[in-house]
Amino acid sequence: MAAILGSLLGSCASKLQNIITDEAILILGVEEDLREVLQQVELIQCCIYDAEKRRTKELAVNNWLGQLRDVIYDVDEILDVARCKGSKLLPDDPSSSSSNAAACKGLSVSSCFCNIWSRRDVAVRIRSLNKKIVNILKDTVFLTLNTGMQPTRNGPTSKLIRSSNLVEPNLVGKEIIYSSKKLVDLVVAHKESKSYKLAIVGTGGVGKTTLAQKIYNNQKIKGSFKMQAWICVSQDYNEVTLLKEVLRTIGVHHEQGETITELQRKLAETIEGKSFFLVLDDVWHSNVWMDLLRPAFALHETTSGVILLTTRDDQITRRIGVEHTHRVDLMSVEVGWELLWKSMNIEEEKEVQNLRNTGIEIVRKCGHLPLAIKVTASALASRDLTENEWKKYLGKYAGSQNMLLDEIEGALYLSYDELAHRLKQCFLYCALYAEDSIIEREEVTRLWIAEGFIEEQQGQLLEDIAEEYYYELIHRNLLQPDINSFDQAECKMHDLLRQLALNISREECSVGDVELLSGENMSKLRRITAVIKKDMLVLPRVDKVDVKVRTFITIKGATRIEDTLFKRFLLLRVLVLNYTLVQSIPGYIGKLIHLRLLNLDYTGISCLPDSIGSLKNLQVLSLKWCHDLHGLPLAMTLLCSLRCLDLFGTEINQVPKGMGKVKLLTYLGDYPVGDGSENAVIQDGWNLEELSSLTQMRYLSLVKLERAAHCSTNAVLTDKKHLKELMLEWTGRGEGPYSEEHVSNAEKVFEQLIPPPNLEDLCIFGFFGRRFATWFGTTYLSSLIYLKLIDVRSCVHLPPIWQLANLKYLRIEGAHAVTKVGPEFVGCKKGDPVCDELVAFPKLEWLIFQDMPNWEEWSFFEEEVAAADGRGEDGAAEIRKEDAQPARVRLLPRLLKLQLHGCPKLRDLPQQLGKDTACLKVLSLVGLNNLKAVEDRPVLCELLVIDACEGLEKVSNLPRVTELHVGGCPNLSHVEGLGSLRQLGVDKDMQKISSCWLHGLQEQHQRLHGEDLDIYTLFRE
Repeated sequence: MAAILGSLLGSCASKLQNIITDEAILILGVEEDLREVLQQVELIQCCIYDAEKRRTKELAVNNWLGQLRDVIYDVDEILDVARCKGSKLLPDDPSSSSSNAAACKGLSVSSCFCNIWSRRDVAVRIRSLNKKIVNILKDTVFLTLNTGMQPTRNGPTSKLIRSSNLVEPNLVGKEIIYSSKKLVDLVVAHKESKSYKLAIVGTGGVGKTTLAQKIYNNQKIKGSFKMQAWICVSQDYNEVTLLKEVLRTIGVHHEQGETITELQRKLAETIEGKSFFLVLDDVWHSNVWMDLLRPAFALHETTSGVILLTTRDDQITRRIGVEHTHRVDLMSVEVGWELLWKSMNIEEEKEVQNLRNTGIEIVRKCGHLPLAIKVTASALASRDLTENEWKKYLGKYAGSQNMLLDEIEGALYLSYDELAHRLKQCFLYCALYAEDSIIEREEVTRLWIAEGFIEEQQGQLLEDIAEEYYYELIHRNLLQPDINSFDQAECKMHDLLRQLALNISREECSVGDVELLSGENMSKLRRITAVIKKDMLVLPRVDKVDVKVRTFITIKGATRIEDTLFKRFLLLRVLVLNYTLVQSIPGYIGKLIHLRLLNLDYTGISCLPDSIGSLKNLQVLSLKWCHDLHGLPLAMTLLCSLRCLDLFGTEINQVPKGMGKVKLLTYLGDYPVGDGSENAVIQDGWNLEELSSLTQMRYLSLVKLERAAHCSTNAVLTDKKHLKELMLEWTGRGEGPYSEEHVSNAEKVFEQLIPPPNLEDLCIFGFFGRRFATWFGTTYLSSLIYLKLIDVRSCVHLPPIWQLANLKYLRIEGAHAVTKVGPEFVGCKKGDPVCDELVAFPKLEWLIFQDMPNWEEWSFFEEEVAAADGRGEDGAAEIRKEDAQPARVRLLPRLLKLQLHGCPKLRDLPQQLGKDTACLKVLSLVGLNNLKAVEDRPVLCELLVIDACEGLEKVSNLPRVTELHVGGCPNLSHVEGLGSLRQLGVDKDMQKISSCWLHGLQEQHQRLHGEDLDIYTLFRE
């Protein structure tokens, strides 16, 4: 509790310091009362560290902290009330009833009386709180506390680490590598079984999920099954939600209100006649298989597959009838010590030896659990690499054990204890997410900001600071990044860490069935995540005066919400109702003056009430995929604190004029562009020029740009120094055609939308102009990391983007008019003196070309084309001769993955590809019908995937390829020179043609490696 209080006190003190000189406070005349509150809060801050140390041992201290917590929350809430009431008295406030509120000039007697009453009401409440704080300071507990601020904690230390997950740190240990190979072979061997079941069993935090992930993501597994699904089960799973998640994972749509039986039947029909690999992670109850999923698998005889489950309980495996059990044991001392020092990147052998004895003792204290060891390593990383420092850390264990759940080791608490107060609150808040659920960076940082956990810093947006906190928690292994997230934008919280967080915050937070809460519990809680199990969410009957809830979140579920929610939870700051069956928002919502975040994603609302303009503190309004919502009220322009408006996936056209007044906006999703209107209050789309005053913008997506009028300035976006992500979308018309006027206007608008040079993420979607903007092909966007050019059908040439020094991800899709990608793409033209020193795409990791039906040639350097006689069916084949590569040119030095899909006319790959790209790990070639050969490339890749390349005849001399997947290549008659090949997946339809070269590969492998080549059959759609 004190950990939470430390952050709460700091936040409260900061707010008091900022608000005392606010005009809204000065006009109320309560600044002196607030100064007195500030003095008392600062005095308490000096002793909170001692109280934190004593609270687990002394009941009186714990009770005192509980009283203090309630009062500080009350202070936080009265500050909102004071600001709200004071702002209404200011002359420039739209809701003010006076042109001179301070003097009540020109007002009726009743209006003056109301203003006087507002001042008196706020003052009385503040003085009452002051008395409560004074009594707390007079308590004998406070008088016995030692003063002295808590030792300074390190704030966020990690930079925003955004990298591909293709490179996996070598920290998983030899045991997991060996076990994963063994289990992959076992899974593949039983792929045609009716429903073969195997289990990974072990205690929490030992690495069961890590092992299951390595199996699930193995390329051999992916090629062996028609369908795959990974489902996190959790202890308190919902049957309908789980079935829907299985269907969603395999790409099947489901309707609202479907029963369990209907969903089971739909699943059975989907997997009929197919092979299926299903992972059930973290199983706590056997009936998830026995009663829920087994009926779907048993319905059709032609269904086959393997079910892999992870669990802590051997009894579950016996009840389910598992055919094979793999046990994951605790790490040995030596392996655990290796994991510890490698996780800390200790490279000096001398340091490893000096710290060995203390390190081994730490491993023992971590219970030999990999999770605890990695979390501890992150905590130790901020300390000096000395035995004395590590022994000090060891000495803290004894004081942490008495407050922990039995299963949670001291290491986890100590790592939490090392956090700065604000980071502690951010970590604890993550436990409000459902067990095993995905935590999205954008969403969780908004929640932290809404709750006031993020402290303002000079020159930085709150969102940037919150993002630093997010990456710090990942850096400390307190959040685990999702393996499928390129830039760690999604993560999860391990259930052991989640249990720790829920235990620490148990007096304030509840996650579960809200209907089971008693009135007494409800009166103490500040944050609730409601797990929905019925069609109607009914709240416990508690007097609204006693309800102190600040956050109310519903877990994804189709349910109706009791209308009294808006009347009884008056102190709400966060209200998340996404995926519920909410059809309308009552006007009473305007009374929720503390509300900072309102999430109505995927609901059926068709309008917003005008009273929403009264939410002066509202920072986030999320309306994603609200299909029935077609307009926004005029009152939206009154939301002076709004930082995020997300309209992604809506059909909104009717919008209020004047959104430029909402100057704090940092996130604006799917801004519907129109030509505006000089006279109309509600207009058909916003004019681009309304963006000019929104200088705090951090994320911006503009849609329907084909409706944009020509701007009077080119600086609509240029001055937005905080802008990091930008999406420009033109709504397509199928295949066209487009008039010259439309094409010309699209090109002019694109030319004018010049982003700031600090932009990191740019997506161009549906642009139908013939040429890109001139600012696009220069070094201007030197900070760009992600670039996506999607459905740019009319552009004949790609922009020369090789100069983007920080670009890591490049996706080009739907460029139908492109026939050649030449030297201009990498900036190396013949005779160019700069060419001898260039590095083309120096940081690019992912390169994707997709759906380019007319692309024929790809080269990096100038070419000479000579005609040859009598070759090919038409006797007019051409032989290409590449000029010698300049000596100092470096091409794609960090490329990890190259994907070429749907490029049927592409004749060949550049000669330098596979010669200079030493880091390339994955090459995927799909639908390259005109490609004849892939050969003579010494460093091509480790994994080569070739599919639906009907003209391919030869794959040879690729010494680095360790795994080859091939299918849909009926003319592939030569495969040779793959000396490092370990695994070969061949489509069953290629058995005849593969007989030409399969025996030779087997012989080569036996000769070089003394073992049989691992060959398996692929399944293709």
